[in-house]
Amino acid sequence: MTSFDSSPTLTVWRTLLALSVVFVLLMTTGWTAIRPQRVQGDPRQTALTAWRHGRIGTHELPDPQASPHVLARFFRSLTAPQRERLAREHPLVVGNLDGAPVQLRYLANRHALGRALAAERERVAGARLSADGRREAVRRMHRFDSLMRDDRQILSFDPDGKGRVAEVFGDLDRAERVSVIVPGVDTNLLTFQKSARKYTAPVGMAQSLYAAERAASPTTRTAVIAWADYTAPVGVGMDAAIGRLAESGAVRLVSMTGALPGRAPVSLFCHSYGSVVCGVAARRLPARVTDVAVAGSPGMRAENAAALGTGARVWAMRDADDWIADVPYLAVGGLGHGADPVAPEFGARVLSASRAVGHGGYFEPGTESLENFAEIGVGAYDGVSCAGDGNDACRSGISGSSAA
Repeated sequence: MTSFDSSPTLTVWRTLLALSVVFVLLMTTGWTAIRPQRVQGDPRQTALTAWRHGRIGTHELPDPQASPHVLARFFRSLTAPQRERLAREHPLVVGNLDGAPVQLRYLANRHALGRALAAERERVAGARLSADGRREAVRRMHRFDSLMRDDRQILSFDPDGKGRVAEVFGDLDRAERVSVIVPGVDTNLLTFQKSARKYTAPVGMAQSLYAAERAASPTTRTAVIAWADYTAPVGVGMDAAIGRLAESGAVRLVSMTGALPGRAPVSLFCHSYGSVVCGVAARRLPARVTDVAVAGSPGMRAENAAALGTGARVWAMRDADDWIADVPYLAVGGLGHGADPVAPEFGARVLSASRAVGHGGYFEPGTESLENFAEIGVGAYDGVSCAGDGNDACRSGISGSSAA
């Protein structure tokens, strides 16, 4: 006898539910969320063209799409002045090359930001911008100027379109533990850092986690990356309901984690749509990624943790006030992101998010969600708090944990 769960009737109802979700999204966000945005020019493509025709001494410049190992070997073959010359002459390429030395990428991105700032000033000085365009250009100028500060370590930067950026907190070259924050919808250059609601933006999330990790283990050298180096969906529209942007983001995430210096264990902390990116990337992540923790997840495009195909520990949390709990956890015809990661049958290690409030509150100081992230980030698994009173199931089977 066919079970109801696999019956054609249930499939039809799931399809209708998915279509109703799409209808609601289009009614509330409109088609603007799925229209491609016009690009006024692509500085990075121009930079790549110049790179492909360039040389340094007797060396041809490598394919920017080469593996991080090939690129690392190329940069090791150069003298320090040659490396700095490439960072100066080809900043938008060198600053985004997985495999280039970290410090050289910081230098290159400072040059790239300087060029982007000069270009934006020229736009503002012209007479062709609308009032709205001028306001956005001024905001971009302020963002570029802020990112150029001497105390900032910009690991990647691309000013094209809405822009992409990643920033490092701590000493990435010497870190004993590395944490990567993968944010969700509406992440771009202008939302990378916020004054109001600071801890809902990637920079605030990373600063909060970095401080919490140092408090959790003062003797552990940690580094935290605020990774907004993918094109995120705009609003809760069609792009947020499908996996297209997550798939392209996953490629970039796998490349970045595979090129990190040293051999330190890496933990991913994936918020909202960022958890979709992490789910798609999971089976291709390098072995040094030991933990994938998701918060406020709409799904990871998998029916259970085993289907992610990763050897990393999979953690999940959701606070009681998070509206994401009301989304349909299904996947029909490419719509939706699959099962609920905090559901018992998914098989993730479910963490407490006590004291976190709302969809954006997981990185607020003083929350149990942040404390749990910090314990995972420094590898102190015995200190994590599982969901449910007196429950230690999320720590079971981990070497060194009292619940092992």
